Amino acid sequence: MNSADETVNRPDGRSKRWADHRERRREELVDAVIAAIRELGPEPGIDAVAAHAGVGKPVLYRYFGDKSGLWEAVARRAATAVVEAVAPAVSAVREDRDVVLAAVDAYLAYIDSDPLLYRFVVHQRGIARDRDVVAEAIDTVASVLARILGDRLRALGLDSGPALPWAYGAVGYVQTVGDWWLRHQQPISREALAEYLTTFLWGGVIGVRAAADQPGGLGATL
Repeated sequence: MNSADETVNRPDGRSKRWADHRERRREELVDAVIAAIRELGPEPGIDAVAAHAGVGKPVLYRYFGDKSGLWEAVARRAATAVVEAVAPAVSAVREDRDVVLAAVDAYLAYIDSDPLLYRFVVHQRGIARDRDVVAEAIDTVASVLARILGDRLRALGLDSGPALPWAYGAVGYVQTVGDWWLRHQQPISREALAEYLTTFLWGGVIGVRAAADQPGGLGATL
């Protein structure tokens, strides 16, 4: 390859620098919008958000396209934070019940630490144009729980087919109770709630054995 070819095929340094700058600016604006949500509440208007961030709406739309794109970027940041909170907690323990407890407690700790952002994401999730980033986070957490449930079922000599729908049911259950807990200003402690939810969920896993021994129970699916 001659020097001319190398010049043609070499990445444009200026283009890369501009792309990097644009991405950094997007992240800065997401930070500013999240700060506005924490200050203004979970249902802020775009004008109030722009004013709080110290920029005009055209600047926000230049980087995110429109209000939907901006809200989606904020929701993606929050959903990523949930996964990043739950995953290390789960990986740090080995006993099956402790994994469930760690996941539940990590989720509750996250929404407790940032309730206004959580409520923003819940309220705004329907406006995303082509992605539901909350659903993607739920998929990630449910897949981890499904693995745990599937291992438990196989250890009992049972079909692991129910593991995935049970996992999604468990995630939805914890999410719904967590929403109730926040809306009612945490009427019980986080530690107590995490233990209550884990006991309920784990009681269902332990009950699988009894169900398998019953005529027409889970054992019949093998």
